[in-house]
Amino acid sequence: MTNTNAVDDLNLAMIGNCAFSALINRRGKIVWSCLPHFDGDPVFCSLVSGSENPDHEPCEWGFWEFDMVDFERSEQHYIDNTAVLVTYLYDKEGNAVRVTDLAPRYFHYNRNFRPSTICRIVEPVSGSPRIQVRLRPRFNYGATPPTVTRGGNHVRFVSADMILRLTTDASISYVREERAFLVDRRYTFIMGPDEPLMSSVEGAGRKYLEDTIKYWREFSRNLATPFEWQDEIIRAAITLKMCSFDETGAIVAAMTTSIPESPWSGRNWDYRYCWLRDSLFTINALNRLGTTKTMEDYLRYIMNAAMMAEGKDLQPLYGISLQDTIEEIEARQLRGYRGQGPVRVGNQAYTQQQNDVWGSVILALTQAFFDKRLTRPGTIEDFHRLEQFGESALKYWDKPDAGIWEFRTIGRVHTFSAVMCWVAADRLAKIAGRLKLADRAEFWRKEADAMHASIMERAWNEELQTLVEPLDGEHLDASLLLLHEVGFIAASDPKFIKTVEAIERDLVKDGLLYRYVIEDDFSRPDVAFTVCTFWYIDALAAIGRVEEAREKFEWMLKKRNHVGLLSEDLDFKTGELWGNFPQTYSMVGLINSAMRLSKTWHEAI
Repeated sequence: MTNTNAVDDLNLAMIGNCAFSALINRRGKIVWSCLPHFDGDPVFCSLVSGSENPDHEPCEWGFWEFDMVDFERSEQHYIDNTAVLVTYLYDKEGNAVRVTDLAPRYFHYNRNFRPSTICRIVEPVSGSPRIQVRLRPRFNYGATPPTVTRGGNHVRFVSADMILRLTTDASISYVREERAFLVDRRYTFIMGPDEPLMSSVEGAGRKYLEDTIKYWREFSRNLATPFEWQDEIIRAAITLKMCSFDETGAIVAAMTTSIPESPWSGRNWDYRYCWLRDSLFTINALNRLGTTKTMEDYLRYIMNAAMMAEGKDLQPLYGISLQDTIEEIEARQLRGYRGQGPVRVGNQAYTQQQNDVWGSVILALTQAFFDKRLTRPGTIEDFHRLEQFGESALKYWDKPDAGIWEFRTIGRVHTFSAVMCWVAADRLAKIAGRLKLADRAEFWRKEADAMHASIMERAWNEELQTLVEPLDGEHLDASLLLLHEVGFIAASDPKFIKTVEAIERDLVKDGLLYRYVIEDDFSRPDVAFTVCTFWYIDALAAIGRVEEAREKFEWMLKKRNHVGLLSEDLDFKTGELWGNFPQTYSMVGLINSAMRLSKTWHEAI
């Protein structure tokens, strides 16, 4: 057998069905999967339980692989326009198998069928390949080994809180004993809840595969893609869709927890939750792609969060089923990605004051008052509910907060937060006008104009000739690139153009962007925050440097991993992916830039 405990990286693919997901490395090894949902117990957790230190014992649990005897190389790709993954494994003699991985998703009895089930199909491609099935789930964040029982064609992995069942037409003895065997025909492995299959495992696997391919191709067919970069946009859209939680409409920031933003940085956070700020980016991307169902589900989630928060401040993030308490603890039994702990569960940022949240929510929900495609239009009652958040924006716009980057020990009057409070008042004025509420439109317009004047005066540094962060400050921040996107300043305004040029001078390194270069809670950042480079590309296009923006966008596409996915951060020199994965922010940034820069169908044909 070959060494299967090589150093992990983020050359991972994702399968999912909008209920759960799994991350799979280039050799077809599942290294991360939380069940039954995105924020659940990572029964496959080897991604954050191993070590790159040769003095440490290698991790031998929390994964599922088909280990090829005399393995030599692998190939991996998605089936076009789907979330179905194919991995080819080759041995040194040229024998090969194909592993097809999917999370079943399709319409059944007029509803989405999306069980927390992994389906894996292994079949011979050439020669006489032999594999060893190594299936080693773990429970309670790696702390609890399962009790294992077996039946005629299934194995059960039992803990106090969960039971998983593997059903297969391969030899159960071979699976249990991890004994190598010849792959001389198709074998199907279905793992999920402790429920018996109502058909043969081969028949169930075949139906899962065929119907799941059909679902994703129909989803892709309905995307409003531009002429250029269609493959890249479709892959990003499918990934964004897989990050959505159908039950509530939540969209998680990433699938993982505690992948460090950079080596040994300690910037290890749990991103398996829904940040309301992401609405600014997610809504834009979904609207541009025409995925109105996912967009409407997300709007419903945000509206539910708004209703739940009546009478108190909105939180910056919630759980995928609107949990409002997400206490942060450390899973000490997990050593971390490449041994670089801690592994955190929960995110204490839910307690922070982040003043941009008022504008983020109102900006997102503005869609409901103007988009005729949506089945639930915004109502006067909805508007009055949003006005309560507008009042909070008026109250807090010039007060210190944790800001978009969620500083834990630094409170400032952040420029972006102040601008998003202006967004709240500005959009309320527009909604009131739409609803023909003249007195409220006048009130909110007056407040927005006064706020705008004050923010612009305090954000513009005459000596430095740039907009700055924080208000009355002297530093630069990549979030300033978004001010034209939210309508605060025209892209043609000389002040914005000078700000882009200043950011280009001070925050760009090796073609990528720092989010900021000041000391924070941990030190100075030493990697690029991926979405910031897409913001920079968008800003270049907006100020008229379109060809330059196109070149930089093409260059950024090469930073994706082998199946087209991006994480939160990029190493400036090597381009290695760091941070939680796949990052919704990053995939949305790719979509928005591509939609902005692509030639139209009319121009291209």
